[in-house]
Amino acid sequence: MPDQEEEIERLERQFPALSGEAFAAARERVLASGQSVLQVEGSSLYEVFPDGRKVFLKHVEAPTTVIPGTKLTIR
Repeated sequence: MPDQEEEIERLERQFPALSGEAFAAARERVLASGQSVLQVEGSSLYEVFPDGRKVFLKHVEAPTTVIPGTKLTIR
């Protein structure tokens, strides 16, 4: 059982980097297909087009900073 726990912990440590890579690749595929993506910068929401144009859509709540290991409750 300890080997399984070590493997799970190893995979959990890799998750942030792998998910970031997957997200970036998906974003690039969408833009390459000619579609736009939504992107938040600070507290502003933009639509980003394949040619690099950004159109402001609206203000949104600023992102919540989370310290690794913190447990949040979503209501």
